[in-house]
Amino acid sequence: MLRISRLTDYATVLLASLASEPQRVQTAASLAEQTRIAAPTVSKLLLQRAGLVTSTRGLHGGYQLARPAAEISAAGILDALEGPVALTDCSAGHGQCEIEQNCRVGRVWQRLNLAIRRALYDVSLAQLAGLDAPPARLPALEREMKAAATRTRLR
Repeated sequence: MLRISRLTDYATVLLASLASEPQRVQTAASLAEQTRIAAPTVSKLLLQRAGLVTSTRGLHGGYQLARPAAEISAAGILDALEGPVALTDCSAGHGQCEIEQNCRVGRVWQRLNLAIRRALYDVSLAQLAGLDAPPARLPALEREMKAAATRTRLR
């Protein structure tokens, strides 16, 4: 299953909270209160994310986004938190798999991985935070996802 970690999910919630008030410097405590994420987790996630947030020390210190939310992609967030998305070893790049010389499916996995990365680059933090126009609805995809979820529950 392709799934992001809970900490990555929490970090995205924190980044979305920062995006909602980009001019305001927010403390870890205020972010913890707003998001209901434990304060130690907030501090850990914000301090580890070099390049996504900036911090200011002192009495009026806190955190802000390093750049506008529209310029931060979902791919950038995942890369910072979990490393680049790779569906298989071979989709991470050549030389990562011991059977790649004889493999017939590697190129297709690489193509799928690239499509996922493109989709992640197309979604900004502003969109994740709900600051842009509402997302386009894709009824066929939504039906397919609901059917897959139902099949998984029935197993």
